[in-house]
Amino acid sequence: MIDVVALGWDPATVGELDHRTLKAPTLKLRSARQAGRDGALFCVDLRVRRPNAGAFLCDTALHSLEHFLLEGLQRELPGNFVGVGLMGCQTGFYLTFLDEGRAQRLCAALEAVLTGVAAATAVPYADIAQCGHYRNHSVEQAQAVAREILAARAHWLEAA
Repeated sequence: MIDVVALGWDPATVGELDHRTLKAPTLKLRSARQAGRDGALFCVDLRVRRPNAGAFLCDTALHSLEHFLLEGLQRELPGNFVGVGLMGCQTGFYLTFLDEGRAQRLCAALEAVLTGVAAATAVPYADIAQCGHYRNHSVEQAQAVAREILAARAHWLEAA
C-alpha cells in the first residue's frame, strides 16, 4: 500500500473527483499503483483551467506546453518521468512518473520546467523531424500559460 499522505498529498483529493469542485491551476494525485515488486507508478493531473468554466487551453498553447513538459520533465526527473498526456477537455495534462510520487519533488520539477519556459526562445521538438504538426506551436502562448500556472504556485496542491 502506498502512503499518499507521507508523499505530501491530501487523500481527499486523490483519485477521480467531481469536476465541478476542481480548482486550477493545481497538481493532484490521480492514482498511485505498485509496479512490479519494488516499484510504484504515479499519475498526476496538472489541471491548468477549471473544467466546464468556459475557459480552456487553445490547441496551440496545449500542444506547445506539452512539448515543454516532455522535454523539461525528462531533464528534471530523468529516471522517473514516464510521459505526458493531453486532457481531451483541453484543461490540462496527465503526467506519469515511476518511483517518484513526492508532491513537493514533483512541484519543484514542474516549477523548474515552467521557469525555463519563461526564458525560452523556441518550443522543443517543434520541427518536422520530431513533431507531427510542427507548424502548430507558439512559444509566446506557452509562456503565457506557464506564467499563469507559476503565479498560482502557492496553491498547486489545493485541488478541490
